[in-house]
Amino acid sequence: MRAETFLWNRFSLREAIYLGFCAAFIVITRVMLLLHLKIPGHAMFFTMFFLLLGRGSVPKTGAATMVGLIAGLLSALLGLGKEGPLVALKFLLPGVIVDLGEAVYPGLPSSYAACAIVGVIASVSRFVTFLAVELLIGMEKELILGHAVVSFILYVIFGGLGSLMVPPIIRRLKANQLIS
Repeated sequence: MRAETFLWNRFSLREAIYLGFCAAFIVITRVMLLLHLKIPGHAMFFTMFFLLLGRGSVPKTGAATMVGLIAGLLSALLGLGKEGPLVALKFLLPGVIVDLGEAVYPGLPSSYAACAIVGVIASVSRFVTFLAVELLIGMEKELILGHAVVSFILYVIFGGLGSLMVPPIIRRLKANQLIS
């Protein structure tokens, strides 16, 4: 199976538009949150919300991965973050974890508990990516580890809260027949 068949050709135009909007909203909220709130992990709230919303809107394998890939590429192209092209990994890995969560629990976007669990796990993956990138760019280990504990807790809290917003929205979209 060729890579272009695996990702690009499996979504209809309507589904691709849903996924593109979710990815664009991740980047837009990231730009809006460049206000330097001095709260680590606050961007995970919207990242997890839109990753899970994209997966709930398009019930196909690879939907969240595609949202993460597009958001990561947009962030890299716009120069958001100090990581350069590696910023794409900060969005891609949580998207892959959301898709794996859907493979394990098929009703993921409609379940509060499943969304919270996947949101926390995906947030941890983004935190691990954050640590790896900071180690790669040469930050001192003492500095990284000094704020790692607080950052880890806040990443988990924001990711979990953002994912808890998805089930009522997915239910409302289905009730109004906006998604299937």
